[in-house]
Amino acid sequence: MSERVLLAPVDDVWRFLAEPYHLSDWWPGISGVEPDRRGLAAGARWKVQGPSYLRKPETARVLLVRAVVPRELLSFELPTNRIGVEVHLRATGENRTSVTIAVDGRFLIGPRSRLGADALARLYDLVQTAADR
Repeated sequence: MSERVLLAPVDDVWRFLAEPYHLSDWWPGISGVEPDRRGLAAGARWKVQGPSYLRKPETARVLLVRAVVPRELLSFELPTNRIGVEVHLRATGENRTSVTIAVDGRFLIGPRSRLGADALARLYDLVQTAADR
């Protein structure tokens, strides 16, 4: 599990996470996203492009959105890779948001074990909107 405070209000962080096309900006290994008609909703199935964490070739895969609680939780699964992800948000001030990313999976060893920390570092770089750092 990885946790970090982002210098942005929880609404800004949520807006960024809630846009399906931003997933490739912050989740390691995803290079493209094609959400289904439901967008960000529990049960939605998105096509994602990127390397498998179990195999090398870049191919289309499925991402299943498991749960969505606006401004609090985004949970998804990459079934082919046997990886589950939970992103928790909590406002810690007017312009601060604590983000926790938990990644579970059978094959999370080596560089794959850093998926949550790497995703959080990318979010930190992308979602800095607070004027007073």
